[in-house]
Amino acid sequence: MQANKGASSPGLGCRQDGGTVPHIIAEGVRSKPGMVQVAGEEPDIASGADTHNAYRDSPLTFQMVGCCRVGYLDEIKRIGRDANPFFKLMGIEPGEYGDGRASLTMEVRPDMLNGAGWLQGGIYVALADEAIALALYTLLSENERIATIDEHTSFIKGVNTGTIVATGRVVRKGRRVAFADGEVRSAADGAILSRTSASFAVIAG
Repeated sequence: MQANKGASSPGLGCRQDGGTVPHIIAEGVRSKPGMVQVAGEEPDIASGADTHNAYRDSPLTFQMVGCCRVGYLDEIKRIGRDANPFFKLMGIEPGEYGDGRASLTMEVRPDMLNGAGWLQGGIYVALADEAIALALYTLLSENERIATIDEHTSFIKGVNTGTIVATGRVVRKGRRVAFADGEVRSAADGAILSRTSASFAVIAG
């Protein structure tokens, strides 16, 4: 069973006053009528495109895809899961990260299960995506940002209780494109639950 996922990267959005606020980019970019957004490319900021993010009802205006490397990693180190709203929502705890690798843990809750009583499939995808993105952030230069181009997940085994662990690993980072993969496993016995592969646009400036 395969699942394809749109753009999704954690990061720090830019406030109009020059500060930053955590946000998650999801499902690419919202564009004005007549605009065309190509996967992996920056939105046309001058035209007024804005990133489609978890704070779309906020009065703040976000005009960046992703964030600077230093900002996000510093926030993770300083305040842990509070640096990422999705981490707070899902109870995700950052583990070790560095040198193109990262790990996250999450306790499976009853409200995360689907109608059949198993952990909902999109949660495997999202958890792996976050681990992969965190791994990639450890290799970015200070002026680089990322946006997901493509992502594929294979579901191998289901769970409905316990703790799960997602790991992300950068396979190759180029000047414009990066490739990475991730796994979600049961913390209890190490059984593999899902595998994810992804490619990202690397955006400088």
